This record gives sequence, C-alpha cells and structure tokens, in this order.
Amino acid sequence: MQFRQKALSKLQSPEELDVPVRFARPQGRLVLAVTVVVIALAGYWALTGTVESKLSAPGVLTHAEGSYLLQSPVAGQVTEVLVEEGRAVPSGTPVLTVRTDKGDRPVRAVAGGRVTTLFARTGAVVTTGADVATVERVTDPKAPLVAMLYLPADSASAIQVGARVDLGVPSAPRDRFGVLRGRVEAVGRTPQTRERIGAFLGDSGLADRFARQGNPVAVLVRLDRSPGTASGYAWSSADGPPHPLDSGTPVTGAVHLAAQRPVDWLLP
Repeated sequence: MQFRQKALSKLQSPEELDVPVRFARPQGRLVLAVTVVVIALAGYWALTGTVESKLSAPGVLTHAEGSYLLQSPVAGQVTEVLVEEGRAVPSGTPVLTVRTDKGDRPVRAVAGGRVTTLFARTGAVVTTGADVATVERVTDPKAPLVAMLYLPADSASAIQVGARVDLGVPSAPRDRFGVLRGRVEAVGRTPQTRERIGAFLGDSGLADRFARQGNPVAVLVRLDRSPGTASGYAWSSADGPPHPLDSGTPVTGAVHLAAQRPVDWLLP
C-alpha cells in the first residue's frame, strides 16, 4: 500500500517542466563518442581497405630446364662407373659401363648437364630400362636456381604472374635466416601427372609427394638475386644462411594472392 500511495501522489502532482533533464552522464558521452569513431573507422576500412591472403604449397629448388633419369639400354653387370656426382657431362658422355653377353656396353648421357645422383654402383646388376643416374639439364654452372611449386589445380587460378612468394628452406631455419624471396614467373595451364613430374625433376619420390592429393599445377618462381648474401639470393633477413643453396633442396612456398576488399558491394 505504501508504494501505491506514492504512485498515486506522483500522478496527481503537476509536471516539473522547469527542471533540466540530464540525458547522459559525461562518462556515457565519452563511450558514445568512442563508439561512433570506431564505427566510422570500420566503415571506412570496409569501403577502402583490402585483405591479403596466402596460398601454401610444397616445392623444390631446381634449374629451369629440370632433370632427367638416365636409364640403362641394356641388361648386365656394371663394371665401371666413369663419372662422379656433381660432375658436368656433355651429351653423349659415357657415364658407366655394363658387361653384357655381347661385351661391354657404355651407358651415355642423353643430354648435357650435371650428374646429381648415381644409382648404379660397380658390381651391381641392372636390367634394361633401370634407372642408373639423375642428370640435371644445366649447361651453365652459374645459371640461377628457380623454385618449382606444385599446387592443387583448383587453387592455381587465383595466382597471378608477378605475385610475391616467400620460400621456407628446411636447411635454413626461419627463426634465424627468415625466408627466401621470389616472384611467380609462370603458372601451368594444365595439371601434371605423377609421371610427368618425375620426368621433369628426375625424382619419382618427389613426384609421388607432389601428386599425393591429385594431379597438381606447376608454378615457376624466379628467385630474387642479392650479390651481398652467401647464397646469392635475397632473404627476409639481412644476410641469409652462410652457405650456398643446392638444386634439389625442398622448399615450402607461400604465394601472396591478390589483395581483396573485405566487403563486396552490390550496386543496382
């Protein structure tokens, strides 16, 4: 009854029109001002700002011409290995000798390059078509390395020529030397089979790894050069690792995709 009596008294009393009304306290006005500023900045960023994303993919350092698997044209026992790994060989150079029923037969390099891996050893028995060596197709020892990345076919369309690429190298820890810098030079038009990747890299193991999720698209990355580093290439750190880079080194690439607006406006 006490609250009811107060309510009735309030209704019967005249309105206090001459008393000023306080709409908000100073603290409330400050919060309101901050909120308005934040909304304005968010709206401006939504209209003019951009969002950059990256696409990661495995790859390998190599030369632009790739490599090939040298195979024995005959069956027999290897009697002599004539070259060492790392040696440059002109086209037609005997790499090893195989003893057959018709005498000793040389296995020659199909194309000039550098022998990167020898599979056959003296005394080993090889069959016709057996892999005996990997030869990298490089005629100029000073030719720069490139990175070959292999991306899912449905992602390659988002990559533009000239896009920046950050390459992580396992032999150069990222926390010490940063990442290797490069730019996309070419994007493959069609997916590549495991066999085609293996033929280009001269390594069936890498081909199996890159094609594990289906036939990928190859992306050629040209490395940024820097004469001031030991490797001869540009890194996100000042100097990079204190050693050169070798062909066949695995890498993980992060391709910078084209910047996109956070909000797409539909206009009539």
